[in-house]
Amino acid sequence: MDDDRRPPTPEPDDRLRRARHGDEAAFASIYRDHARAIHTLALRLTGSHAAAEDIVQETFLRMFGFLNGLRDDAPLRPWLKRVAANLAIDRLRRERRDRDWPEGWDPEDEAARAPAQGAETSGLLRRLPPLARTLVWLHEMEGWSHEELAQRFRRSPSWSKSILSRALSRLRGELEEEREEGDA
Repeated sequence: MDDDRRPPTPEPDDRLRRARHGDEAAFASIYRDHARAIHTLALRLTGSHAAAEDIVQETFLRMFGFLNGLRDDAPLRPWLKRVAANLAIDRLRRERRDRDWPEGWDPEDEAARAPAQGAETSGLLRRLPPLARTLVWLHEMEGWSHEELAQRFRRSPSWSKSILSRALSRLRGELEEEREEGDA
């Protein structure tokens, strides 16, 4: 079995303790066990391989800087995923500010003009603008509540409910259109 596909080493173990004491092999082992999952999440949230790689690196740099604050008996992956999601959100926020993207989604935006892709999840999500894609993934796949999304984005829960509802409605409509075209 490929090393990247093996399940993570069960927590707790002494890798965090060893990494705190400068054991590079322990840190490398932690990275091998979790980097692929963090990259997958970052890619789904940003839609960019380069951005996902940056987020993976920043996530592990933050973990390295916060090693003393991590509990040995707590699972590490949820903490890493939360850090990566926050980094992706911050990146999307910066990009939206820099590019002056509208909130929510606009049918005329670049994502709406993207060619139709397969009905698999990642292809569907790529059809959405970055903000909607991030909200859908975090809510539907990572289990974030509307309250958690509102707090992280500094908005109200109704804001995330509205964007999520529009995004899911849009995706359902596109799937229906594809089914009708396939039946014709």
